[in-house]
Amino acid sequence: MTPSNNTLSKLLEMPLDQLMARALKTKLRHRKDQFSLCTIMNVKSGNCTEDCSFCAQSAHHSTNATIYPIQSVNEVLKQAEQAAQNGATRFSLVASGRGPSPAEVETYALRIQAIRERIGISVCASLGIMDSKSLLMLKQAGLSRYHHNLESSPDYFSQVCTTHTIFERIETIKAAKRIGIETCVGGIIGLGEDMRQRLNLALTLQKLSVNSVPINILVPLPGTRLANALPPSIHEILRTIAIFRLLLPRQAIRIAGGRETLKDLQGLLFMAGADAMLIGGYLTVRGRPVHEDLQMVERIKGIWQQCSS
Repeated sequence: MTPSNNTLSKLLEMPLDQLMARALKTKLRHRKDQFSLCTIMNVKSGNCTEDCSFCAQSAHHSTNATIYPIQSVNEVLKQAEQAAQNGATRFSLVASGRGPSPAEVETYALRIQAIRERIGISVCASLGIMDSKSLLMLKQAGLSRYHHNLESSPDYFSQVCTTHTIFERIETIKAAKRIGIETCVGGIIGLGEDMRQRLNLALTLQKLSVNSVPINILVPLPGTRLANALPPSIHEILRTIAIFRLLLPRQAIRIAGGRETLKDLQGLLFMAGADAMLIGGYLTVRGRPVHEDLQMVERIKGIWQQCSS
């Protein structure tokens, strides 16, 4: 049920400590001490036709992003095995581009099947805009979840990208859901949107009934349109995480790119209701050493258990 405007306004105005306490209580009530880890692989890089303002892989930007075609089966298996050894329960193939050609869909299906048969880890994919027929081929190969961020709210998306619409992304998400593929859908904090637009993104995800919600914090990359963007404050980030948790109480709230900018304050994200994390690095940005992330996870779970007792 969609909260009233009055309730939503209170979330934006509530003191941060109270909001975080309420969000953590909601997380522990609906999801206990669950904490999930995933890893992504940049399986096809660069020269993307789309003009997303934040992306180093866009051909519209002058960056030093590496360009290469779809990686070999052996390379995919190598990285999937490393992800499993690091403790990830999901491994995602992420490709640049508006969406795959029919031939590329077949190539991705072969890699997904190989991962499932030889590594066993759950496989996700983020390949852009797709139709039901292509998604079904990937599902039959073993794909369990499709990742397709909305990036921002419907009323702000045109400021982020002009080469396709948010409604094309939403149709891809709906197509995945229709054929029984789970969905991982979120966005980026710091694209120039305000708190009400972040709230509107959370409400959109609520209506779509997605399974997992990755939240990225913008890392301004040289050569992109947002190279000089000011990062959101820690207070904004924590308020956003807490609001997403309260509006999406049963979904995994997954902290992804940009969390390292918080340095020693990263743990606060999980006291604001987040309970999942991407480990092992991102598409064009290095992550924190995996062993440090795993140590943090154990500390956070210990605190949650104390809060629950």
